[in-house]
Amino acid sequence: MRSFIIPGEVSYNSNSQILNSAFFRELICELINDSEEKKNSLYPFFELFKKDFDTLNPEEKYDIDAIIQLMISLSVNTVEHIDASGYYAFPKLGTRKDLLIKFVERLFNSWRNKHRFMVKQSRFTQDSFNRINKQMMVVKNNADLKSLVLSLYRQILVNINETKLKVLRQLPSGAQVGFITDNPEIKEEYKFKNAQWIYDMKFVWSTVFEPPVIFYTKSNKRRGLFKVIDKPILDKVKIENLNDYLLFPIHVNSKLIYVIVYKEYLSHAAGLGNLFEIASFNVVNNKKPDGIYIFGMKNDFFEENDDYNGIIYKEEDGTYIGMVGDDPSIDYFGYMKKMILTIHNLLVIDEKRIPIHGALAQIKLRDGRSFNVMIMGDSGAGKSETLDALNRLKEEVSEVNILIDDMGSLDIQDGKIVAYGTETGAFVRLDDLQPGYAYSAMDRSIFMNPNEINARVIVPYSNYEDIIKPTEIDYFLYANNYEKINKNEESVYFYENVDNAYEIFSKGARMAKGTTAEKGLTYSYFANPFGAIQRKEVHEKIAKIYMEAMINSGVKVGAIKTQLGIPGFEENGPIIAAKGLLNLLHK
Repeated sequence: MRSFIIPGEVSYNSNSQILNSAFFRELICELINDSEEKKNSLYPFFELFKKDFDTLNPEEKYDIDAIIQLMISLSVNTVEHIDASGYYAFPKLGTRKDLLIKFVERLFNSWRNKHRFMVKQSRFTQDSFNRINKQMMVVKNNADLKSLVLSLYRQILVNINETKLKVLRQLPSGAQVGFITDNPEIKEEYKFKNAQWIYDMKFVWSTVFEPPVIFYTKSNKRRGLFKVIDKPILDKVKIENLNDYLLFPIHVNSKLIYVIVYKEYLSHAAGLGNLFEIASFNVVNNKKPDGIYIFGMKNDFFEENDDYNGIIYKEEDGTYIGMVGDDPSIDYFGYMKKMILTIHNLLVIDEKRIPIHGALAQIKLRDGRSFNVMIMGDSGAGKSETLDALNRLKEEVSEVNILIDDMGSLDIQDGKIVAYGTETGAFVRLDDLQPGYAYSAMDRSIFMNPNEINARVIVPYSNYEDIIKPTEIDYFLYANNYEKINKNEESVYFYENVDNAYEIFSKGARMAKGTTAEKGLTYSYFANPFGAIQRKEVHEKIAKIYMEAMINSGVKVGAIKTQLGIPGFEENGPIIAAKGLLNLLHK
């Protein structure tokens, strides 16, 4: 087990709450299994507590109770006192202090390497003051837990070797994230009649972070397309142990989506707090969800030809049901974010509107003018990098306000093209950010696998009220990351003809950077494998209408060469593109 769920209703003030817990016993068993497999330097310690050589079960093979009692004794007495006492039957460890210290250190580090979540059931209230008080109780209980773990760890070390602790480090030792849950009182007309089990689940209404929040997951890439099947499935879905799941009701623009997450993937559920708006219960009680996403469905539910890396069903009432299986391959936040956005995009296409895989920014110049620029492109095309580079041109740019980071939708209102956002945060590659930016926002960010290629950070950047407002766009550009800018050539160029523009945008060419499983020059219809390709026939008709409406209404439609996929231009490419765009805006 990698995730620990810590009860949030408890006030942590006694060492026995830790030493006699199931978590503590499980940590010891994991260390035993690891030591037996690797025959590492900790193995001789466990050999001292071996009691049966004929079993593979560590609970039977080793005297784990004795190890726990040793730790309890060391929390109050020195190792010399324990060795000299006739009341203890422990092996003599006074001459093996280094081995004992190594065990304690490994035990402490094993706890800290777990994904730790505190879950507190507490009645949702409309009163904001009462809600804050409930949130602060989670903060207090978690602070008490952290203090208790650290003081116990230090006291045991001091009782082994009093000279060991010369430097005290206030290491994160409590829960990394807290969730406050309740069971909403949803009106019957907004419930699914064929899935009553949903309403017995714990709905999350608040998230509490204890920064820095760093998670290490088993995968760091997303693979393939999500399959869409136009048939109902919800009446066949059954989740037997509801206590192993939490339900997160979130807003994705105007859509309400229930995200149901298995406990081993709560690190990705935590990311929802930085990326989407958690829906208030006054909305949940009075609205049927537009979609449901089950993250970590048991694999035996899927049929033989199904792909547990992502499949979406459509109910007869238009609700989309997405799910991924319980497998290390989906242990990546991209599966969380992109499935949610695919469900959103399918709903948008059903409304005869067009989803856009792209970024939208309001660029304010120092001369007082401002422009709304949307850059469309698939992952790694250079959308965010170009806008980030533009923001660094401080001499001419007043500010760059990101309105859409990755996915939005377009609508036609009174002949004008307007855009809507979906996310209140960004899920971006650590290497693609301005040096030091992610660390300047460390107290608000969630880091995923910071030690690996394609390391990611989830950082909030906007609020829900801003992203749901319609924003008129002035420029609609395709991010071309695969072609070099020739001598005397501008980085931005435009299309006057609808067919020429549609050909470039629909082709969706991109030099893959390794953010997914793809490599080399790839093509993705409308740079949007998240709904557009699954509904290509319908999407084509809508896209041509919107492309013509943009050109006819005065939106400048073109492309911008970011050169991000060209070796040697990974850093300078977006800067050159940003300067070219800025020159254009000044004209």
